[in-house]
Amino acid sequence: MSWIIIGPGRRIPGNAKMRYVAQIVEVTDVEDPRVDDFRDLSTADRRPDRPGGRGLVIAEGVVVVERLVASPYPVRALLGVRRRIEALADLLAPLDVPAYVAEPDVMASVVGFHLNRGVLAVADRAPELTAEHLVATSRRLAVLEGVGDHENLGALFRNAAALGVDGVLLGEGCSDPLYRRSVRVSMGHVLRVPFTRLKSWPDDLDLLRDGGFRVAALTPRADAVSLREAALDSGPVAVVLGSEGPGLTEQAIAAADVAVRIPMAGGVDSLNVATAGAIAFHAMSGI
Repeated sequence: MSWIIIGPGRRIPGNAKMRYVAQIVEVTDVEDPRVDDFRDLSTADRRPDRPGGRGLVIAEGVVVVERLVASPYPVRALLGVRRRIEALADLLAPLDVPAYVAEPDVMASVVGFHLNRGVLAVADRAPELTAEHLVATSRRLAVLEGVGDHENLGALFRNAAALGVDGVLLGEGCSDPLYRRSVRVSMGHVLRVPFTRLKSWPDDLDLLRDGGFRVAALTPRADAVSLREAALDSGPVAVVLGSEGPGLTEQAIAAADVAVRIPMAGGVDSLNVATAGAIAFHAMSGI
């Protein structure tokens, strides 16, 4: 039988109806349906664009779970080994959600792989912002086209959070920033940087201009303005970044106000998109 710990020396059977906060529930059965939100993550990662996906937000590790709890995404439950759940005790105290405790082998069987970080949390999605709202409330924005690699996407969000970018607009061909790997690589910062998708690409770049933004397309081509001369820290600015490899499409570059390049040493024609983004975001910040 599993038990719910509700205070020092107090426990009740896990199948009892509860309204207590910080519900700690021991799980010993791999097939326990209460942990289905965490099941088989190596093959069914809850992406909303996968058939049968449930669209859940999944956080891994103490630090990322802490950021999920502090985010607008409503937490549904946690699953972890006891020491990781105990490390989060103060943070979980106000939450009226179950925290499932399992031995490492049970947890690995549920999740589908051994989780070195020892704890997971799942949450529902927050309501999506409109592009108009994000433009109206921001001064520095990143705009992405064709960034389909989840690790690059997560790294871009981490860089955006670190360097003061107010939000991210997702153009055509971008992956889901709330995919589990993106959340992990971003160290949970994708949960704090507002983002939304543009519905018409690249026509919706006009929303930025209408909002007083200068739109700068980052490209390695030789006729682009050097980043040193682009003055990206002056006024509302949006930097547009393209996919690894092909970069921005000609349509996206043509729709921008200015094409900007990062000067590089000879023999190197481009940077990883997350690295290029970090350099551009730093130039935008004026730090």
